[in-house]
Amino acid sequence: MTQNLATNSATHAVPDERKGRFAMLTFERDVAAPRAVLWEAWTAPAARAIWAAPSPSVTVEFLQVDTGVGGREVSLCKVEGHPDIRCECGWLALQPALCSVNYEVISSEGVTQSAALVTADFEGADERSRLVVTVQLSSLAEDMEAGYREGFGAGLDNLAGAAERTMVLQRVIQAPRSIVWGAWMNPETLPQWWGPEGFSCRTKRIDLRTGGEWVFDMIAPDGTVFPNHHLYNEVRPEERIGYTLHWGEDGPKHADAWASFEDQDGATKVTLGMVFSTAAEFQEAKGFGAVELGLQTLGKLERFVASR
Repeated sequence: MTQNLATNSATHAVPDERKGRFAMLTFERDVAAPRAVLWEAWTAPAARAIWAAPSPSVTVEFLQVDTGVGGREVSLCKVEGHPDIRCECGWLALQPALCSVNYEVISSEGVTQSAALVTADFEGADERSRLVVTVQLSSLAEDMEAGYREGFGAGLDNLAGAAERTMVLQRVIQAPRSIVWGAWMNPETLPQWWGPEGFSCRTKRIDLRTGGEWVFDMIAPDGTVFPNHHLYNEVRPEERIGYTLHWGEDGPKHADAWASFEDQDGATKVTLGMVFSTAAEFQEAKGFGAVELGLQTLGKLERFVASR
């Protein structure tokens, strides 16, 4: 044991090869959004896909996404003319609206570049919140500290901007998750309850699967017709749906949206989130009562499920 300690001490006394390998980085952002909304923007796969790329020249392709304790997120960061960067994220702890902990391993062309432990702490209430991210970084193939400072910093700037135009609606429905999912993802039943009080749906085409779409008109109580087009990019049975919202068939996109379904003591917690394409569209939606109207829609879902 003494010999081992002496050997270890001698090794520790030669710092050149270890210099720059380890770093502790801290990032802080004040965000004009409630803490619960910031949490959804941080964890929801549909939202992460929006803010993950640090700059317009970077494309992030998600290969695997499982946001839960023990789940993994695998993505490729692509820049024209450069090798792809592979990022593997594993969720170690998730305390909603309080804290998350994940590991992150970065590699390129089969060589591991770095490993890190990432802790995110959330504070605040009402309309403002604060995010503190601590990264314990171990650079392996090369010194990654500068790259982390730049990439994480830009990504968190994007996150703050996305969170400030994100709307989150939640409701706990007293029915098993399989029943709630079935009412949502059935082409016969979805149009029966979708929309605020007094609205009805007139479907043109509906295909509720990954790569599918729902083309329909929402008709207000006064007869006003609102064309809608939902494009589904992710369907994970009884877990979540990811889709985009467009103004009418093949019209301009105005939001990226998701719905998630969680067991809660025999009931189902439904979270409906939307990241609007621009801050102006978000403010316009808030102005005409989108929060209240969206909660009415979830209320109609609950009544529909209860009546079955």
